[in-house]
Amino acid sequence: MPTPPRENPMPAGADGRVIQADNLDVLPTLESGSVTLIYLDPPFNTGRVQRRQGTTAVRAEAGTGSITGFKGNSYDRIKGDLLRYDDAFENYWEFLEPRLLEAWRLLADDGTLYLHLDYREAHYAKVLLDALFGRESFLNEIIWAYDYGAKAKTRWPTKHDTILVYVKNPQGYYFDSETVDREPYMAPGLVTPERAARGKLPTDVWWHTIVSPTGREKTGYPTQKPEGVLRRIVQASSREGDLVLDFFAGSGTTGAVASALGRRFLLIDQNPEAIAVMQKRLPAATFE
Repeated sequence: MPTPPRENPMPAGADGRVIQADNLDVLPTLESGSVTLIYLDPPFNTGRVQRRQGTTAVRAEAGTGSITGFKGNSYDRIKGDLLRYDDAFENYWEFLEPRLLEAWRLLADDGTLYLHLDYREAHYAKVLLDALFGRESFLNEIIWAYDYGAKAKTRWPTKHDTILVYVKNPQGYYFDSETVDREPYMAPGLVTPERAARGKLPTDVWWHTIVSPTGREKTGYPTQKPEGVLRRIVQASSREGDLVLDFFAGSGTTGAVASALGRRFLLIDQNPEAIAVMQKRLPAATFE
């Protein structure tokens, strides 16, 4: 069956576009290789009662796999018992996998995917993404650490999220650390005054507070992420004028940061509450 014509994600002259829809309905209609940076913050799988017989992805000989992979590779997916969660969808990975495949197709050759997860699923996601995209495309595991909210007393308090970073082309991806905002040295007395004044480049562990309940960024959207975290991502992995995509857009932080840094953005979310927040936050964007 022939592939239907695909459209340029951004109409001529548009800098920001917001679409209210199921992202899996929209993504297949967009032009391949048209996006430089994709940031995804999908719903965390927070279910506590689980029956898990692991989902395993294995490489197969070329041409023998059940799904043809990227760069001519193929792999078989071997699934055990049905995974069941307390979230709205029964199988988190059956929900996420087709969206990740579309994300990969949409990335330009120098593009980068950032997938933001919590501790419950990050390790499963790493295995899945290695199988889908190739381990050679894995760039970083970023730990976003914060210290806010209630703390457990029966185990080490969980105060971090994980962001997995994959590049489309390991030999040709865009990354510019010099554009990233620097941070203070933890021990400034151990470096020269000049270096202390300039600050240091962030590592793969980012200490950054959550959105303050009383701060200027607060929109009231429950899963809102801080602009400071997105700012580092957009600065490092895109240039001015590049297109940034977030199809679990939520409160629109990705669009707000992209716009402030001179990037174009495409946001998708089907939640009417998210759209209402973004209409206030991104008044110059086109809404559909």
